[in-house]
Amino acid sequence: MSRKTTHLAVAIGLLGALFSAPAQAAPLPGPAVEKLDRGLISVRTGQGNFVSWRLLAGDPAGTAFNLYRGGELVTQVTGATSFLDAGAPASVTYTVRPVVGGAEQRTAAAEESLAFPMASSMDVPLQLPPGGTTPSGENFTYNANDASVGDLDGDGQYEIVLKWEPSNAKDNSQSGYTGNTLLDAYELNGTRLWRIDLGRNIRSGAHYTQFQVFDYDGDGRAEVAVKTADGTRSGTGQVIGNSSADHRNSSGYILAGPEFLSVFRGTDGAVLATADYVPPRGNVASWGDNYGNRVDRFLAGTAYVDGSRPSIIMARGYYTRSVIAAWDFRNGQLTRRWTFDSSSSTNGAAWTGKGNHQLSVADVDADGRDEIMYGSMAIDDNGNGLWQNNTHHGDAYHVGDFIPSRSGLEVFKPSEWTSEPTHWMGDARTGQIIWSAPSCGCDNGRAVAADIWSGNPGAEAWSSSVSGLRSGTNGNQVSSRKPGSTNFVIWWDGDAQRELLDGTHIDKYGTGGDTRLLTGSGVASNNGSKSTPALSADILGDWREEVIWRTTDNRALRIYSTTDSTSISRPSLMQDRQYRVAVAWQNTAYNQPPHPSFTIG
Repeated sequence: MSRKTTHLAVAIGLLGALFSAPAQAAPLPGPAVEKLDRGLISVRTGQGNFVSWRLLAGDPAGTAFNLYRGGELVTQVTGATSFLDAGAPASVTYTVRPVVGGAEQRTAAAEESLAFPMASSMDVPLQLPPGGTTPSGENFTYNANDASVGDLDGDGQYEIVLKWEPSNAKDNSQSGYTGNTLLDAYELNGTRLWRIDLGRNIRSGAHYTQFQVFDYDGDGRAEVAVKTADGTRSGTGQVIGNSSADHRNSSGYILAGPEFLSVFRGTDGAVLATADYVPPRGNVASWGDNYGNRVDRFLAGTAYVDGSRPSIIMARGYYTRSVIAAWDFRNGQLTRRWTFDSSSSTNGAAWTGKGNHQLSVADVDADGRDEIMYGSMAIDDNGNGLWQNNTHHGDAYHVGDFIPSRSGLEVFKPSEWTSEPTHWMGDARTGQIIWSAPSCGCDNGRAVAADIWSGNPGAEAWSSSVSGLRSGTNGNQVSSRKPGSTNFVIWWDGDAQRELLDGTHIDKYGTGGDTRLLTGSGVASNNGSKSTPALSADILGDWREEVIWRTTDNRALRIYSTTDSTSISRPSLMQDRQYRVAVAWQNTAYNQPPHPSFTIG
């Protein structure tokens, strides 16, 4: 069958029910599993076509695959889900069928391969929005910014949701008007499904709009959840609140007016439900300043806090006060499950100033339910504080199985506080620090933990202000040479180690120097000095990750996928719950790479 070229457009009325009281939903047996197809791709190389597809979590052990080229059997593949069809012409298409116990399975129609015609890449054409002019007379244009993926129409294939950011987007500390933030949805062939205009009363910048793409109601189709305000216009033209309201002050800040949380339908962008945003801004000064910086620091995520169905996580504040709310979207309604407030009487000063510029989500106590990892503290699945470890705010954050020799997950983060450890590795369940580097008297802004070198067991850790590459297990220096990047990581080549993803290139770490594996052509990174991609995730092909950058003219998203062979066979990373929700929160504030709940290798 061919890739999709149409979408369902069903208009419904705006639901205006506003929920203020927390409510508990009864747990359901077993977590929901996203239904994916094989994600079959054919990537053109100098040797032929590199064909790659997903192994799914439900495939029986030992499943082989028959690979067909235009209906002709090419080979049977075992022990991997990729194959180089040497010498094959570029124009052919492929299908794969699983083979179980020697018998080819024909329980479903075989999908045709998606072709990557541009030497390891393919373009998703975009519809560039027109620019505009602010009330102060400043002209602005648009740049394609952060992206996420979700199966918006339930056919097992991912679509892309893209945030358009105006050229005058601001950090919260900067005054000035901004253009509107826009959200688009695209199929991989470039068909635009809808455009949502968040309106003049949502300021534009990295800390204002964190959007979540996930199937929250269990109907097999993903929704989009995002903070909205008066004048937000849906993909079907519905307007939320007062369309003529303008709450901007003379400095461009929005410190008055209603705030909402809205859920939009993935197929057409129609509003499905809207509720008052929690937490409300209240007294602006209660968040740490009185001009509008810290009050509008937002984070967002997705978590299985009941162990079986996903909830929307919306948060405000982290430098001082931090408030996190969990919402359920069920049967067309938004219901608040719980709210954590660091300033409540049951928490107090010990929980203040713990947040990061991002969050993570993981089941750190192995009870089947997710916790919200919020920098130097963790919130339990029931909304109560799980731990805080007497450290404070930082600019980077990693949660994963970084020390395979010990049970459970770990947290690695640097510190912005000059009197605290420069960076530390801790137990994700208790927050207890396993090892740390002494204070450097500086703001240590960047840090990464990942297995990037086979010469050391488990993950390595490094940061901007600490010399050398450190063992994730004990913090000892294992190489005097740090990687050239302290940014993203990606599984790209065929081994179990991750590679370095920075700006528009991918490098392999080496103790004598990094080796360039890929340089993106005609593309640009996002978010200023953070130099992050639009998205990096395992969205197609085998278990290794793709990277998506915007083209320099903002006319397309360019997807790159590896053509390296691998002897590792494992299910798609997107079928690991921790990794999947990490892809959902990746666009939050200072973007961070996704980590699964396990170690590869």
